[in-house]
Amino acid sequence: MESDPISAYELEFAWRTDQGRVRQRNEDAVAVDPERGLLVVADGVGGASAGDVASQLAIDTITERFRRRKASRTDGEKARLYLEAAVEEANIGIWKHAREHSACVGMGSTVVVGALGWEWLAIAHVGDSRIYRLRGESFEQLSHDHSFIQEVVDQGFFISREDAQRYGIGENILTRALGSSPTVGVPSDLIEIATGDLFIFCTDGLTGMVPEDWLREILNAVRDNTLDSAADALIRLANERGGTDNITLAMVRVGARLRD
Repeated sequence: MESDPISAYELEFAWRTDQGRVRQRNEDAVAVDPERGLLVVADGVGGASAGDVASQLAIDTITERFRRRKASRTDGEKARLYLEAAVEEANIGIWKHAREHSACVGMGSTVVVGALGWEWLAIAHVGDSRIYRLRGESFEQLSHDHSFIQEVVDQGFFISREDAQRYGIGENILTRALGSSPTVGVPSDLIEIATGDLFIFCTDGLTGMVPEDWLREILNAVRDNTLDSAADALIRLANERGGTDNITLAMVRVGARLRD
């Protein structure tokens, strides 16, 4: 146990992973380390090509890097760069493993990761898993999908992902994933935190089943309850609406300020 808190705020964590109702195995992975303020969610891709191996490698590599050496909790920019380096290390590890093991050729993984510091949250992501923040009544996606459908929207062909879907463009075609090449671009950001903020890191097994406005409503509805109750409610709803993919999430809620 660390002697000093990682943050100036009380923090509450919850995380879940569920196979869903259709898939034969769970290719998602999740790790949360409250002592280090670390949250990691990964979604393996490649189907028969060991997607579960890729997602677990992503989780293990990133968490092990944080165990070897903690990210700065006072210098947000250093923590952001450290987070980028951890994701890049995971990418090269997955890429090498696939080259060395014929059963794993073609495997890859998405990842969303957050590291909390004194007054901020450093985030990084690759793929189409997502990071959201609920602040008051505002529910905002902080990540940007690396998917074909998002790319055509960004280029102005469609107004929204929903419009693109109506024309038959699939949501699950990735334009970037860990392990697809020896280098990968890792977008990152530094987010100031405040009492009441709720951050959710999740795979598309949740967002593909539960619309964003429903997510917002559920998280608002459980604002006075524990995060565990919110996590259970979201997993249950995703399964009730079909559970066509593995469902994984990790959440952190920012509580009262502890000290300056």
